[in-house]
Amino acid sequence: MFIKRQGVFVWVKNIKNGRKLRKFGHIITMSKRQRYVLLYVNQDEVEDTLEQIQKLPFVVKAEPSYKPFIRTEFQKVKTDETKEKEYRYGF
Repeated sequence: MFIKRQGVFVWVKNIKNGRKLRKFGHIITMSKRQRYVLLYVNQDEVEDTLEQIQKLPFVVKAEPSYKPFIRTEFQKVKTDETKEKEYRYGF
């Protein structure tokens, strides 16, 4: 059975301090230029983890990713017959 995970973006003052976030979740990426860390946390523990992370002295801001809540199923749109003819003849 798969555990649902959610991303957490954490902006830090110094990227070297980003390594200390390993104990909160699985680090996916660390950006030196923009000074942020993306880590995955269990979805049911996100709120508690955010509170703990925001208390750290080297953290500027931390916010969750809303990707799990966005619908990714799209409806198929019917194409207009006139548009199909235009594409076929190159208009």
